Amino acid sequence: MLRLLVFAVPLVILLVLGVVWWLAVIAAALIGLCLSYIFLSRPRNAVSSDLYAVRHRDKPARTEDDDAEDAAVDDAAVEDAAVEDAAESRERGDQNA
Repeated sequence: MLRLLVFAVPLVILLVLGVVWWLAVIAAALIGLCLSYIFLSRPRNAVSSDLYAVRHRDKPARTEDDDAEDAAVDDAAVEDAAVEDAAESRERGDQNA
């Protein structure tokens, strides 16, 4: 909300002063960017700290989706092994006949 105000206030001031609307938008965006960088650093630092903590945790968090994918991969591996065993036993049966 504060970032929107940091953009809107300079925009309104520039428009009242009679600056062309597209130039006022660009100038207000640059002013808002500079002001938010200077005065709103605490929220930015909090977000960056949270992102760093998530990215560099010791053990990745497991989700239900991860468990479901692992179960599907394990089931597929078991099915593939069963199919290969059946194919090998058929080949042995054909060679013995």
